[in-house]
Amino acid sequence: MARIVGGIGTSHVPAVGAAIDNGRQDEPYWAPYFDKIGPARALASELAPDVAIVVYNDHASAFSLELIPTFALGVAAEFPPADEGYGPRAVPPAIGHPDLAWHLAESLILDEFDLTIVNEMAVDHGCTVPLSVAFGQPEAWPCRVIPLCVNVIQYPPPTGHRCLALGRAIRRAVDAYPGDERVMIFGTGGMSHQLQGERAGLVNLDFDREFLDRLVTDPEGQAAVDHTTYLREAGSEGIELVMWLVMRGALDAEVEERYRMHHVPTSNTSNGLIVLTDAADSV
Repeated sequence: MARIVGGIGTSHVPAVGAAIDNGRQDEPYWAPYFDKIGPARALASELAPDVAIVVYNDHASAFSLELIPTFALGVAAEFPPADEGYGPRAVPPAIGHPDLAWHLAESLILDEFDLTIVNEMAVDHGCTVPLSVAFGQPEAWPCRVIPLCVNVIQYPPPTGHRCLALGRAIRRAVDAYPGDERVMIFGTGGMSHQLQGERAGLVNLDFDREFLDRLVTDPEGQAAVDHTTYLREAGSEGIELVMWLVMRGALDAEVEERYRMHHVPTSNTSNGLIVLTDAADSV
């Protein structure tokens, strides 16, 4: 049977993708960040996923204010990199896993999650940058990809509790899939940052550290944090952190923290990264 072998929580800062694409990883500004993500890449290689479920938010590439799905699941055979105004990233297309994706769609909808099923979709930096963080610059991504978009752009976004519950439903669906796929789930976005207004450039290190701690040891407590608290403490874009709770919900109640790093700043963003596996897998 298929199984979830681990989860990665990571920021999806577009400037990270640009640094990779333009060969700037060794520059003084970027080298400290890229030095820190090496252990996470080693763990991603060790866990050897066949499929990555990437939970991210679209940035007006596949969707707009004309169509705002709360949860949208990509079921296509291939997802090309999106043109975000400066041409698509020079990264491989994400090759999908339609059989597993349709199984997820059926299981989640019958589990009372109202998904939008997407048969054609370009994926922007929200999806491609986490893949680059985990896997570097391969000619082809080392695993298939199932994109799961979450609306954190237009109010109201889903609650942290709903995202945690979605992760648990994904776990049930994967556990019931009659294959031997090794599945890794990504929760992306954040950490604290604000891109506009009087608080543009906001970084709250205490909030970010506490979020990572509670993600590991008290996901229910973190899921109870309301939208206003995210807005006040982590900035207008800090709400993206609810997507990490989807990843956390797909893992056991007890997890092993395999790696954590935090780097400030990348661009104008507090950048975090954590790798988790089920505690039972380490016994």
